[in-house]
Amino acid sequence: MEVSVSGPDPLAVEARVVAVTVRAGQAPGGPLGERVAATLEADGFRGEAGKAILLHLPPAAGVERLAAAGLGHEVDADALRVAAAAVARLLSAAGGTLGWVLDNSLPISPPEQARAVVDGVVLGGYDPGIRKTGGRDEGLDGIVFVGGDDAVREMAEQALVVARWANRARDFANEPPNELTPVGLAARADDIASESAGRITSESFGAERMAELGMGSFGAVAQGSHNEPRTIMLRYEPENARDDTLLGLVGKAVTFDSGGISIKPALYMEDMKGDMAGGAAVLAGLGAIAELGLPVRAMAVVGAAENMVGGGSFRPGDIVKAANGKTIEIVNTDAEGRLVLADVLWYAREQGATHIVDFATLTGAMEKALGDLYAGVFGNDDEWRDQVVAAGDRSGDHAWPLPIHRRFRKYTESAFADLKNSSVRGQAIPAYAAGFLQEFVGEGPWAHVDMAGTGFLTWSREDYLVQKGGTGYGVRLIAELARSLP
Repeated sequence: MEVSVSGPDPLAVEARVVAVTVRAGQAPGGPLGERVAATLEADGFRGEAGKAILLHLPPAAGVERLAAAGLGHEVDADALRVAAAAVARLLSAAGGTLGWVLDNSLPISPPEQARAVVDGVVLGGYDPGIRKTGGRDEGLDGIVFVGGDDAVREMAEQALVVARWANRARDFANEPPNELTPVGLAARADDIASESAGRITSESFGAERMAELGMGSFGAVAQGSHNEPRTIMLRYEPENARDDTLLGLVGKAVTFDSGGISIKPALYMEDMKGDMAGGAAVLAGLGAIAELGLPVRAMAVVGAAENMVGGGSFRPGDIVKAANGKTIEIVNTDAEGRLVLADVLWYAREQGATHIVDFATLTGAMEKALGDLYAGVFGNDDEWRDQVVAAGDRSGDHAWPLPIHRRFRKYTESAFADLKNSSVRGQAIPAYAAGFLQEFVGEGPWAHVDMAGTGFLTWSREDYLVQKGGTGYGVRLIAELARSLP
């Protein structure tokens, strides 16, 4: 897909279909909208959010086909994403170029309109059926923004880069676990580096090196599987970046989570291939940063493992030692993500990360609290946490700040070790899990993004992310965060 801009006349655009937006209860504006207002009213189209209609017009209209996209009553960037996705789905089989008429009367600047439309078309038009006979539907060939300028084109081009990387993260999360093992994910990271024309370097190591580093917390999770774990690291070091800032992106990548001995219910266990969505996000996020050429040093560190049941599995009652020397009593083997992150967070700091943000499908309680629209963000530095939240809201990867308090430490106090990995109390689960991670982040700003609800969908979200499976959550947030760094 390509993006471009044209002059303000929609009748002069070379496009298969031209789209206009319609607010709920209002007639479409502009000369083209005025020509079709009566037809839309006769067809019962009232501009409801998420609704779109395709009209075949007479030659005298100047446009062969017009798509009207409803914005609903509350117009924001998400409303535009939903509208654009509805149009993309209407046209998925037809292909070709879409002309999108920018509307200066909307409470969103034209460049931000363009970003939202690209998100809606690319993310909303994503086809997860890559392994179906006949392959996936590739969708539209391009978007022309009618009435756009250089600022619109630049924003649209950047949004296209980021949205493509978000879809790549979705592909990772949707891959079957028999193919995307920890070693397989490390190979995908190598692919990202090899495609970057030298901008990104890649390395990974397995259980032997992890043992040498003392990563006993991460290693315990992996020991029940025949597929070896991998610690994966990508680095991006542009010459024009500040030397005193290294953005550390840390990801949980449990490529299949059975729950271990504390086994999960069978219903929807197949979705546990998506427990590596956080790791997918940071790998793809770094790819986006590099392709955009952002002047910020960044690294992605991912802990990849399977949590399986077997004779070698770690057990409730085991005590393991993390790389920072702290001992952990295992209470629940299905609270494995924090054990992986404990050592990977330590490793990222050891490798020089000055500002860390981790992404993890960590606690089911977070999904109960915020559903599938918002991720919860915790941190040891309010300013850094709020910067992460703001980047999420600007990008469409919505996030909400949540607290860590010293009194939550009571949930992970252990009689036998420095701390335990879970609590039988059903209280403050995302918060005390974040507090657990804080024990391993070292010195410097850190934020934790619990994306349990937003990273992988069991059911459609019924907006522009209608597809079951990986959402690519975090990639847009990462790109926006990196763009905002001084």
